[in-house]
Amino acid sequence: MDNINASIEVSPKQAAESGAIVDLFPPGGRVYITDVGTDSTDYLVQAAKRVRDLGYEPIPHFASRRMINSDILEGRVKRMVNEARVTDVLVIGGGLEKEAGEFASTMELLETGVFQRNGVTHMGIAGHPEGSPDFDNDIAMEALYEKQEFAKKTGLNLRIVTQFGFDAVKFINWAQGLHMAGITMPVHLGVAGPAKVTTLIKYAAMCGVGNSLSFLKKRGGAMATMVAGFDPNEVVDLIESHWRGPDPSLITQLHVFPFGGVKKSTSWLIERKSWTI
Repeated sequence: MDNINASIEVSPKQAAESGAIVDLFPPGGRVYITDVGTDSTDYLVQAAKRVRDLGYEPIPHFASRRMINSDILEGRVKRMVNEARVTDVLVIGGGLEKEAGEFASTMELLETGVFQRNGVTHMGIAGHPEGSPDFDNDIAMEALYEKQEFAKKTGLNLRIVTQFGFDAVKFINWAQGLHMAGITMPVHLGVAGPAKVTTLIKYAAMCGVGNSLSFLKKRGGAMATMVAGFDPNEVVDLIESHWRGPDPSLITQLHVFPFGGVKKSTSWLIERKSWTI
């Protein structure tokens, strides 16, 4: 059986301007483009178009709580589809305590129908194996059920893309729990690419994955020192072993956060032969 496939994400600036991504990914590789609310629609569309022109599959983020109104949403979606031939997006909450405009949740964005009527056929939604500071697990499960039913009614192809973490067993058990609870959407597990542990500590604090980071630091040995770099194979090998196993699983792919640099993560993925084509 082949190795588990993976996608990767880059910033809008990397997507729009960096020469480092030219010929870096395999043709058709899935490249997510982040949105932290500081870039204009013009720039985000430019970034997605360049990713497409370089031969990759652009998957732009849409942050619900950062979207001001439905007109801006529709305009951005139309331009992404028409100018960058986008058919796949990631829709997330956006991390703001209070919404910047008229949307408070991912579901509210989906219910506008903007994505479907403009040609988006595939969509990632957020998953939180370690929980979220914004809502408890019961609310998270209710939201997943609601989105799954929405996908059945509309024909939208939904998947769950998770935050990164370091406790592979916990992530696998979380995905198995979803399966037992009746969730059928595929899961793309978030993993950090090769990076310094000090770098991961910084991002873990920003992204709210402290529990998993504590697990990493307690492992002992060279991996968890401040000097040695983090080797993602210790996490991915366990996930891949589960993925290859006989038991049914929602886990179908990895999603890589290249905190140690896009080139370093790409080299690691190529070495593993883990790319979505």
